[in-house]
Amino acid sequence: MSHSIDKQEKYTLVTIETEKLDTQVAPGLKTDLVVLKSEGVKNIIIDLSNTRYCDSSGLSAILIANRLCKEANGSFVLCGVQDSVMKLISISQLDSILNITPTTQEAVDFIFMDEIEKDLD
Repeated sequence: MSHSIDKQEKYTLVTIETEKLDTQVAPGLKTDLVVLKSEGVKNIIIDLSNTRYCDSSGLSAILIANRLCKEANGSFVLCGVQDSVMKLISISQLDSILNITPTTQEAVDFIFMDEIEKDLD
């Protein structure tokens, strides 16, 4: 399998387990993201620590996750982004749209802080 899904109480961690997030991997990831939303998941973290390459279909899957979380009034965070993938995100000007953290723990902290802020509003 190209990715694993770990459901927690406040968030779901999706770990990409291949070096390439491309047309071979993205369709299955997109399907699983839609299933997660239908199950009521609203906060998603995608860990790209193992991923050294991403193409337009991979970016599309990332953007779908971001949109699904926004629609559910949740949060989407990307973590562990390698330099080569970060360059693509920057060139695509998505670095200003996406929440990106260096580590999974920081992504989890971001989700919890965002939940607290939403509860206060």
